[in-house]
Amino acid sequence: MSAPLASATRGVTRVLLLADAPVLRRGLVSMINETAGMQSVGTPGELRRALTLVETARPDAVVVEMGAGRAATLNVVRDLRRRFPRVAVVALATSEDPAVVNEAVAAGVRGYLMLNTSPTLLGWAILAARAGRTVVDPQIRRVEPAAAPVGKPLTPEVPLTRREQDVLDELLQGQSNRQIGRNLFISEDTVKSHVKAILRKLGARDRAHAVSLVLSSRGSASCTCGTHAVTAVPAPVEI
Repeated sequence: MSAPLASATRGVTRVLLLADAPVLRRGLVSMINETAGMQSVGTPGELRRALTLVETARPDAVVVEMGAGRAATLNVVRDLRRRFPRVAVVALATSEDPAVVNEAVAAGVRGYLMLNTSPTLLGWAILAARAGRTVVDPQIRRVEPAAAPVGKPLTPEVPLTRREQDVLDELLQGQSNRQIGRNLFISEDTVKSHVKAILRKLGARDRAHAVSLVLSSRGSASCTCGTHAVTAVPAPVEI
């Protein structure tokens, strides 16, 4: 276990579970409470109650079901990340579409797992998310080699500066301009200037498009944007 994960496991990780179906909520509660070092602290049945419960229960992580109501769920995720930036968000989803994964990560999700994930992988993803890593379910990567798309290297004509790379790292984690400024000790106006420069250099329409471009190139060794790759989990990892 790496140092970041080891530090995240000290004490009990408090987890809020957000899912529509009562059966799924009960199953998730059992999975979390049966995982060493984790405890379920609430299961709001409605999206609009999630933010209130996060404020009162003070969880370390939130596990959200991302099914048919994806847009509404991602709006809640964005609000969570804006109001409670230290709370890690892990999504349980049914879609393996890379575009959906990119959209979720851009919204602030740090763990994207399929709904049929194992308790071990769910627990590992929660700890990884708390440590600042982004984890994508290995099931999503199971494609035939012949059918696997070749990633296009992300090579801006004008290289990003070191500070622009730092800002882009923050964008990949779904951080707001205000939070990026706090994390990098720069003003919000400076952050906005860096974001504009990043979009121009990457040829991106907006922040979400920039994140999508970077994530789409994560498998290419030729990437020169200076960002970190999304962590692919090769197999369930024992916690």
